[in-house]
Amino acid sequence: MFHVAFRKDIFLRAFKMALIVGIGLAIINHGDHVFLGTMTVTIWIKILITFCVPFCVSTISSVLAIKKEQSTTR
Repeated sequence: MFHVAFRKDIFLRAFKMALIVGIGLAIINHGDHVFLGTMTVTIWIKILITFCVPFCVSTISSVLAIKKEQSTTR
């Protein structure tokens, strides 16, 4: 299962989704700090972690879809 998660196409799809969704979530959750200039190291770390959530969701979803497709074609 892990070999599927590390495929180049899966990684790139998850990375793109993390960028798109992560930017939106970061703006929603921390935009006030960015625009007011009150950023701290803690907030920057939280923003980085925010990008991990959609990356993981996209990766897991892709892996499960591929596994399901492989099991139905056998």
